[in-house]
Amino acid sequence: MSIENFNKETLKNGDVHRFLEFSLGAEDYAIPLLSVREVISVPETTPIPKAPPHFLGIMNLRGQVISVVDLRTKLKIKAKEENAEESVIIVDINGMNLGIVVDSINKVLAFNTNEINEVPEIDTQVNADYIQGVYRKEDTLTVLLDVAKVLDLSDMKALSGARKAA
Repeated sequence: MSIENFNKETLKNGDVHRFLEFSLGAEDYAIPLLSVREVISVPETTPIPKAPPHFLGIMNLRGQVISVVDLRTKLKIKAKEENAEESVIIVDINGMNLGIVVDSINKVLAFNTNEINEVPEIDTQVNADYIQGVYRKEDTLTVLLDVAKVLDLSDMKALSGARKAA
């Protein structure tokens, strides 16, 4: 399943859902496990001129050119300093592989739909459509992200252009 095919309707079927939880700064986030292709250490990237600040560049992963995005920069979250756990999650977004840089990989979460809380009201100046819900376990909260929505249409065009240029 690509991330684009994952939406709130898939959360309503009562099945156990699995997400990969990771940290951005001091907060925990998660994406659907089925959209994750693999997790790798942060590679060297080739920067692309005039790319958005969160676009780190492109990398070669076993012969495939993949764009790499720093999700912390995109969401305006301060990265952890001197972080040896920094990783890249290779995700499938509508058939396109993309690397997203995160501070650390935490664990795989498995939960039922009734354990997901609705997105709380957020200031109307902030577009939070990329938040699918909040998973609450005891005293911790994990924000469930839709990475395809985090990277808006202009970002996707930039990434597509970068891949063609490579």
